[in-house]
Amino acid sequence: MEYRKFRADQLFDGNRLYKNEKILITDSTGKIIDLVNAMDVEEVEPAESGILSPGFVNCHCHLELSHLKNVIPPHTGLIDFLCMVVSKRNFDSKIIKQAIENAEKEIFENGTVAVGDISNTADTAFIKNKSKIRWQNFVEVLNFTDDKLEENLSNYKNVANQLIVDNPTTLVPHAPYSISPKTFQLLNQLSKNQIISIHNQENPAEDELFKTGGGAYLKLFQLFGMEKSPFPITNKSSVRSYLPYFNNGQTVLLIHNTFMSEEDIVWANNYASSNQIKLVYCFCINANLYIENKTPKLENFIKHNCNIVLGTDSYSSNWQLNIAKEIQTVRKQFPSIPLETILQWSTKNGANALAMENKFGCFEKGTTPGVVLIANDFSSSKRLI
Repeated sequence: MEYRKFRADQLFDGNRLYKNEKILITDSTGKIIDLVNAMDVEEVEPAESGILSPGFVNCHCHLELSHLKNVIPPHTGLIDFLCMVVSKRNFDSKIIKQAIENAEKEIFENGTVAVGDISNTADTAFIKNKSKIRWQNFVEVLNFTDDKLEENLSNYKNVANQLIVDNPTTLVPHAPYSISPKTFQLLNQLSKNQIISIHNQENPAEDELFKTGGGAYLKLFQLFGMEKSPFPITNKSSVRSYLPYFNNGQTVLLIHNTFMSEEDIVWANNYASSNQIKLVYCFCINANLYIENKTPKLENFIKHNCNIVLGTDSYSSNWQLNIAKEIQTVRKQFPSIPLETILQWSTKNGANALAMENKFGCFEKGTTPGVVLIANDFSSSKRLI
């Protein structure tokens, strides 16, 4: 059997970060054979410059929006950004397809092995069905009112059927400001014991909408022909208004959380533990900076022992789709967070969140988590196997 040996300045095994005293041994397919001390191996090659790591797990992406690369300018603010996404989706199908192919190739080559990917359409089915990346498809439902719920849900189920093939696929709510109460109730039933995601508290206007029925989201609703909020006023924050709809054993990925208060973090964690659901907090730091030029207070999530993972969001809101660059930005914005912790978010935690821990996330014997070499300054990364 042919073996491959990997050694670099540092090695992260999914749990711990080592100096160059460790050598990773795989077979020709990338299956992990062993992790050994360099002094125990004969004819050791010089260490490569960088950090060896299991393949990245990107827990939030919108591959189907790849054609919007460099289309929407940075720092528009969330509401104007959403309006632009709605108005700029109608590109020629050939352009959309080529952009998806280019993005999938980039994601693969930079060392990402699994992706939690949002889909409103089946545009990505052609590439996912032959991709070497493992996809968790989140078919994102938008349904502002109950009027056409069954018709709309039927359309989204059709999208899911086209995507499912060899990749797990679930119906999920887009965001609190786009899902009617009855739709939330139905999605709770349809997602029993499944992994779902929802965009959470990306802008202060989200809380304002549920507390008062007013605010900046009314501008978005007007694009869909609504002059006022279609949602009940709860006098509570967004997350306290919608999370109680879920009580069916789901793993819920809360995405972005840019304006989530510490009080809401405590409340959400308590709700989850009391109602047998699992919360995962996904951060897409470069997208936060691209849209709002603001980052969430990660210290509060760490303080309350939150389960944290990383994502890139889409090319409509990011300069690249590489988790290494997300790590680089987290380190710059939050220098007190240990590198080992951030690497766990991008590998082991992500694999656990997407229920792919048996294959990805750690250099464990018998698994095939991929091997990625990350530049020491996190400016780039590349897949080695």
